[in-house]
Amino acid sequence: MKKIYNYLIAAVFFCTPFVTVDAQQSVVLDLNRTIELANDSSLEAFRTQNMYFSGYWEYRTYQANRLPSLTMNLTPAQYNRDITKRYDSQSNLDVYRTQQSYYAYGGLSVKQNFDLTGGTFYLESNLTYMRNFGDSKTTQFTSVPIRIGYSQSLLGYNAFKWERKIEPLKYERVKKEFLYNVEKVSEKATSYFFSLAMAQAEYDLAKENMASSDTLYRIGEQRYKIAAISQADLLTLKLDRVNAENSLKNKAIDLKRAMFTLASFLNLDKNTQIKLELPSHLNDLQIPVDLALQWGRSNNPQLLELKQNILEAERSVDKTKKESRFNASVNASIGFNQVAETFGDVYHKPMQQDLVSVSVSIPLIDWGVRKGKFNMAQNNLNVVKISSRQNEISIEEEVIMTVNDFNIQEQLIGSAEEALDLAVLAYDQTRQRFIIGKADINSLTLSQNRQQQAQRNYISALQEYWMNYYKIRRLTLFDFATGVSLSDRFDFNGGNIVK
Repeated sequence: MKKIYNYLIAAVFFCTPFVTVDAQQSVVLDLNRTIELANDSSLEAFRTQNMYFSGYWEYRTYQANRLPSLTMNLTPAQYNRDITKRYDSQSNLDVYRTQQSYYAYGGLSVKQNFDLTGGTFYLESNLTYMRNFGDSKTTQFTSVPIRIGYSQSLLGYNAFKWERKIEPLKYERVKKEFLYNVEKVSEKATSYFFSLAMAQAEYDLAKENMASSDTLYRIGEQRYKIAAISQADLLTLKLDRVNAENSLKNKAIDLKRAMFTLASFLNLDKNTQIKLELPSHLNDLQIPVDLALQWGRSNNPQLLELKQNILEAERSVDKTKKESRFNASVNASIGFNQVAETFGDVYHKPMQQDLVSVSVSIPLIDWGVRKGKFNMAQNNLNVVKISSRQNEISIEEEVIMTVNDFNIQEQLIGSAEEALDLAVLAYDQTRQRFIIGKADINSLTLSQNRQQQAQRNYISALQEYWMNYYKIRRLTLFDFATGVSLSDRFDFNGGNIVK
């Protein structure tokens, strides 16, 4: 088998004058290098990374919302000059008067959300300046040196609590989805790799078939002169040569197209001449179905998305349920304030400022709107749970079937290797027997077709093997060849993706 394997590699490496490639550079790629280039340089890889960074910054925003926020509010200058209606107490009449004023405001506020209750603590300080012009000229400063307070909805929907449940799961799904897409790129790169390998093999077979047909036709001409074969056999050999020439031209076009497709996917120059090294298979690697299911349930981002969908549906039920009842909220604060005509006095002996506010909203008649929204949310939750279970079963079935196919494929590769050995040997012997006149043209053609089909079957078996292997990695995010979870190979801290 080693002889046949070397023959395949040599065939894939060899490039003949029948293919015209305006090659600016030449690269030699094996499957691992092809996948590395795809995940480093392809446009698919760039898109995958940006999708991850989008989710990463969304999670950073969620974390930032859990921290205290400091805000400065400023109104540096506000000038008013207008005519307004005022009450004149001396004449007991409303009169229009001209007013002219200048106003400025500055304040600082610190807020901290409290996830457990859904409320917000706040700390404030502000200073206001106002000056009136005209007949009555006055200047006033007002200050709130410090005020601390707390506000929350007593019976309403707590958005912070649900964000605390959903956002970490959502970010975990984003990380796993990034790895999932990386393996998806690996699958696509594997597909293009073997498409080029098959195109190269088909071209080499066509080239070999062309040379063989030409040789056999010349031999046939000599044998026809001595009446060793009939004219019909000679015409058949000539027809085979014409068909082989046409086939070679078509295979050359297919080869160039496959090479261009792989180069474009890897973001290489379109005229890059690519030479491939065919991979072998992983010896004696059998993947246990139970282990694959275990990693699939814990790592597959599609299953994490199903959990996220259920939580979001439960959040919607909770929100509509609490909004259908009466709502009550409280806002309480304690602090100090003062008013003075000079800046030096505005902070002198501040007065205590207290505020307690309780508001209640009671729905009396809404003609079933709130109840309808709650029932819709509840029914949607039931649908999401059923759909999630169906999708979970489908994903598990896909894992099981792919693992079974992979485990069987290793045996098929062994059979394909043996078939290729026998086909090459049989063709060589039949060809020699035809040259010495002990085999007819039909036997030679049949033997040649079997050899070519055996070579195609071997490359197809390799392709199916590696496609299944990377599909299992995508579905489970686990490398069964090394026994390492793919997430352990990446560092997501700080938004930096490091292999």
